[in-house]
Amino acid sequence: MRFPRPRLTPIQQRRLNNFKRSRKAYWSLWIFLALFALSLAAELIANDKPLLLEYKHQLYFPVFKTYPETDFGGFLPTETNFRDPDVAKEIKAHGWMLWPPIRFSYDTINYNLNQPPPTPPSTTNWLGTDDRGRDVLARLIYGFRLSVVFGLILTVLSTIIGVTVGAVQGFYGGKIDLFGQRFLEIWSSLPYLYLLIILSSFITPNFWWILGIMLLFSWTSLVDLVRAEFLRARNFEYVRAARALGLGNRGIMFRHMLPNAMVTTLTYVPFILTGSIVGLTSLDFLGFGLPVGSPSLGELIAEAKANIQAPWLGISAFAALAIMLTLLVYIGEGVRNAFDPRK
Repeated sequence: MRFPRPRLTPIQQRRLNNFKRSRKAYWSLWIFLALFALSLAAELIANDKPLLLEYKHQLYFPVFKTYPETDFGGFLPTETNFRDPDVAKEIKAHGWMLWPPIRFSYDTINYNLNQPPPTPPSTTNWLGTDDRGRDVLARLIYGFRLSVVFGLILTVLSTIIGVTVGAVQGFYGGKIDLFGQRFLEIWSSLPYLYLLIILSSFITPNFWWILGIMLLFSWTSLVDLVRAEFLRARNFEYVRAARALGLGNRGIMFRHMLPNAMVTTLTYVPFILTGSIVGLTSLDFLGFGLPVGSPSLGELIAEAKANIQAPWLGISAFAALAIMLTLLVYIGEGVRNAFDPRK
């Protein structure tokens, strides 16, 4: 059964054509999506477990399931360490193993180094190791995924809250708008980075705690834009006509006025995503972000700062952040130009 393709309106088609016309933004979008798709499959690219193995004519999938060492001729019921030479020798004697391209996860320590870590790039560790002997390329892949997922979740939640607050202020106006603006002025003037550091010192930081704390301050960036659009549109003829036909305030706000306000909002979303990633990286660099050992780009930058004799750490972290943020900025510029009514 074939489903019909959604048909675009003439103005939507024109915006899409404007975005495609910007080759820099168009190709940046595809490159970013390709990198993000690869990072989503990080466990299949960089892992210290085989993707597939055969042992005594039976197939195992260590990437998706944990197997005890007793399944492979061992004596301990603990999780199998497939990098153990004895375990590898036993499996190869009765079968085979299919490894991912990078035989290290983000927290795997390479104990077979020829010199103390950090070590320079080699055929085993393509981008070298950090000061704990962990593979830098594996940490970059996992760190890229973590940063983008964190930024996307924070951006979506910030957009929902900011658009809702701005719509309510702009539509109702009066005291709601007055008190809302005074609250926003006070809330926006708070030094949120210092507050994040203070709050992080009281709690054990993790992904969701950091996300919630940053959400407290990131939603304000869209309020003024949506509020201005609703203030401008609430006295338009189509709004008065909808009210005269008996449509409720909620229906007028989100069915008729919100689509017009989202044109301006969408142009800022890529830049909010960029700011979210930079904020997480800054907290991790200062040591107030994700737990120690997480695949964080900020932690890799901190390690580079502490080991200036290992330039591959700083170069790798800088290149990953520069590529990621440059692609997002180009995408944001393309979206902004596509929605620009002058074009």
